[in-house]
Amino acid sequence: MQWTLVVPLKALARAKSRLSDTAADGLRPGLALAFAQDTVAAALACSEVADVAVVTGDALAGRELAALGARIIRDEPGGGLNAALRHAAAAVRAARPRTPLAALNADLPALRPPELARVLLAAGEFPRAFLPDAAGFGTTLLAASPGRELLPAFGADSRARHRASGAAEILPPSVDSVRQDVDTGTDLLAALALGVGPRTASAVERLRAA
Repeated sequence: MQWTLVVPLKALARAKSRLSDTAADGLRPGLALAFAQDTVAAALACSEVADVAVVTGDALAGRELAALGARIIRDEPGGGLNAALRHAAAAVRAARPRTPLAALNADLPALRPPELARVLLAAGEFPRAFLPDAAGFGTTLLAASPGRELLPAFGADSRARHRASGAAEILPPSVDSVRQDVDTGTDLLAALALGVGPRTASAVERLRAA
């Protein structure tokens, strides 16, 4: 069973504001794009992934991620993360109703394809399932089997909200790279310790040289 992944990405100019203590305003958009590029590249290399659809209203991000092989869905509702995911999920399901679907965060720069495969295999055992983030309060992946609505509830305390929505919480062993999203400087250090992708590594080098 191969999955379609939906990756939401907000406008780069507004992305990663919580990294303001680590990166200046002019550098954060480049970091956000690098995170997304490494996330999408790793996802496309995963044996359990058929394709990746990025939902974004950012033209630069759309071009760069399409160049990696992602399909771009324009964020037409413009109503925030969960609205973007609902819109993208509807578009994917209209074209491929029998494909399992998962929403994946765009800020997983240390993502490893084999670890993502383990998560998706575990998620496939349930009608809906989610993976909590490394901090323990959020969600980095939410999955739905064919015929099931995704019902995204990302945002503050999404772990509790996805659990309350009936999604099964999964925690396969050795999937740290799928759980380590990057919102803060501390998160970035943790991702670097795991080993980030080449685009993030280059962006961090530019950050250190600034």
